[in-house]
Amino acid sequence: MKLEGKVALVAGGTRGAGRGIAIELAAAGATVYVTGRTTREQQSEYLRPETIEETAELASAAGGAGIAVQVDHLIVEQVEALIERIRKEQGRLDILVNDIWGGENLVEWNKPVWEHDLSKGLRMMELGLNTHLITARHALPLLIEKPGGLLVEMTDGTASYNAANYRLSPYYDLVKNAVIRMAWAHAQDLAKHKATSVALTPGWMRSEMMLEIFTVTEDTWRDACENEPHFAISESPRYVGRAVAALASDPDRARWNGQALSSGDLAKHYSFTDVDGSQPDAWHYIPDVADAGKPADVTGYR
Repeated sequence: MKLEGKVALVAGGTRGAGRGIAIELAAAGATVYVTGRTTREQQSEYLRPETIEETAELASAAGGAGIAVQVDHLIVEQVEALIERIRKEQGRLDILVNDIWGGENLVEWNKPVWEHDLSKGLRMMELGLNTHLITARHALPLLIEKPGGLLVEMTDGTASYNAANYRLSPYYDLVKNAVIRMAWAHAQDLAKHKATSVALTPGWMRSEMMLEIFTVTEDTWRDACENEPHFAISESPRYVGRAVAALASDPDRARWNGQALSSGDLAKHYSFTDVDGSQPDAWHYIPDVADAGKPADVTGYR
């Protein structure tokens, strides 16, 4: 994976998948702009301790250059200023990763729309959809100035899994499916400019929040399998980061244009592994084993 001279924007890179993606793009040599609302001086409504500065520092330590910029992607003027800064400092944008989210604390699981808090649901739509559209509106004109640009719309769940399974909240279900369709729609327009758009989902990801829920660390995550055996299929945020880096490094990435992809499927195609050397394939394991009520067994899925 060689991305020297490439410029990436990871919008929503404070933590989780965004952080893993920023690190892996930088490890491949890219200059990576990392945006989010939480800095060392100011915390967002998400109330998490991770900051964009930490992500940028981890990216720089990985071998590239990480640049932290505080941006609320619902504020058009801030997004405009961000893109103008990238244009002025770099003169190009090769990779845009739309990973803006922050809606976990707003979801009321297993409630129909008439019972779910309306303000929380509509805020989820703003955070998960409006932010992506605003960012695409202002970043894609710079991305298409040179052929070969890549847009990655981050979501949760593959197209086939989401089509067959209700994601336990009308708002969450709509947001995550809409992002898949959004990537397809952008693909129709970007193809005319020799650019590529895909939707991408990690599997069961060991985000900072998930590790806290299970009271484990990245080094001790296997201890959580005692209480939740299916956690054995989980993956680190670096895994989906390597998926993005592989896509960005592939000169023939246009073959994926408009498709909804997963970290597990791309690992098989590009032969990369997670940090432990394995290739977890969560989106085949979940329907085949977990949803089917079978005992946890990752044989053939990791």
